[in-house]
Amino acid sequence: MELKLMMEKLGAPQTHLGLKNMIKEVDEDLDNKLSFREFLLIFRKSAAGELAEDSGLCVLARLSEIDVSTEGVKGAKTFFEAKVQAISESNRFETEIRQEQEEKKKQLEEQKVRRAAFKDLQSAFK
Repeated sequence: MELKLMMEKLGAPQTHLGLKNMIKEVDEDLDNKLSFREFLLIFRKSAAGELAEDSGLCVLARLSEIDVSTEGVKGAKTFFEAKVQAISESNRFETEIRQEQEEKKKQLEEQKVRRAAFKDLQSAFK
């Protein structure tokens, strides 16, 4: 579904069969999904000329390339800044998850300390 949406946003919508063929072309682990490594493989194969010209993957690789000679350095700069921002967004979510995990660890530690203090008090009454 993500591949379908990405291709539509890039202006090169694909049929369901076309999407399946795109995935099959780079699916090394045969799970019928694209991992990040397999996604990067699209661009490696494109650079090596290993993608069929009529392939959806070839279209994807061409649409996501930046030609600095035509776009200029500012166009490339904008493209890469957008990429960095997208990565930062995903890192922000990872940071939030880590913070939640750390908070849970702190709560568990505090709970252990309270239990130990309670047992000390309890032993004083025995």
